[in-house]
Amino acid sequence: MTIIDGKQTAQQIRQELTEQVNQLKAEGKKVPHLAAVLVGNDTASETYVRNKVKDCEQVGFNSTLVRLDESISEEELLQEVHKLNDNPDVDGFIVQLPLPNHINDEKITFAIKAEKDVDGFHPINVGRMAKGLPSYVAATPLGIMQLLERYQIETESKHCVVIGRSDIVGTPMSLLMSRKSNPGNSTVTICHSRTKNMAEITREADILIAAIGKAHFVTADMVKEGAVVIDVGINRVNAPERPRGYKLVGDVHFEEVTEKCSYITPVPGGVGPMTRAALLYNAMLAAKKEIYR
Repeated sequence: MTIIDGKQTAQQIRQELTEQVNQLKAEGKKVPHLAAVLVGNDTASETYVRNKVKDCEQVGFNSTLVRLDESISEEELLQEVHKLNDNPDVDGFIVQLPLPNHINDEKITFAIKAEKDVDGFHPINVGRMAKGLPSYVAATPLGIMQLLERYQIETESKHCVVIGRSDIVGTPMSLLMSRKSNPGNSTVTICHSRTKNMAEITREADILIAAIGKAHFVTADMVKEGAVVIDVGINRVNAPERPRGYKLVGDVHFEEVTEKCSYITPVPGGVGPMTRAALLYNAMLAAKKEIYR
C-alpha cells in the first residue's frame, strides 16, 4: 500500500512554477499576478486565503488580497469583480466562497471573466472542460488528476466510482476521468445521497473518489481489495486530547481502508495541498495566455 503524498507533490509543483517565474523574469516578461477577494471574517476562508497569499510569495507571483466587509451589497461586490476584470495587471482572481447569505454566489462567480476565472467555476470553463477543450479546471479535480498522473496510476479501462456530485468536485471529476486523456479513459459511476446499495457499487471500483463531506463515510467493507482511494473530504471531529479540541479527518476511514487499498490519500496532507498548488498552476496558465489567447 502506498500513501499518496499530496504535500510533497504540491511542493514539487511549486518548485516547477518557481523555475518558470525565474525564466519569465530572465526574459523580461510579466510575472503572474493572482488576486483574491475575501468577504467577511469566516475563519476557514481567512486561513485558506492567507495560505494562497503565502503560496504566491513562495513561487514569486504577485498577489493582491481585497478584503471587504460582510455587510457589502451584492451590487458593490459586483463592482469589485468588474474592477479586477478590467485590471490588465491581474491575470486571474478568485472570490472566496462561501459568501454572506444576502449575496448570490452564482451571480458573482458568473460575473468573473472566463479568461480570469482561475477557479474554473465559470460556465464557459466548465463547458470547455466538458468538451475536452483547453480550460481552467477547478482546482481540486485538477489537483487529483495531477496526483494520478505523477504517481503513474493506471486509469484507462478502470472503473472509477465518484461519491458526490457537487459542481466543485464530483461532477468535474466524473467528466475528467471519462474523457479521452491520460489520466482518463475510465468507466465512471457517480454515487450520491439518493443512490441505493452504494456499498455494492463502491466495491466494484478500481478507483474510488470520496467527496461527500461526511467523516469516515467510506469504510473497509465498501472498498475493493487493491483499489486506489482518493479522499477529498475535510471534516472536523471532536478530539478532546488535542490542543484545539478537534482533529481533521477525511470521508474515508483511513485506518480501516489502508488494509485493503493499493494507494490512498491521507487527510490532512493529501488532496488539500494539491488544491492550492492547482490554483497557482491555473494562474500561470492565465499569465502565459495559454488557455485564452
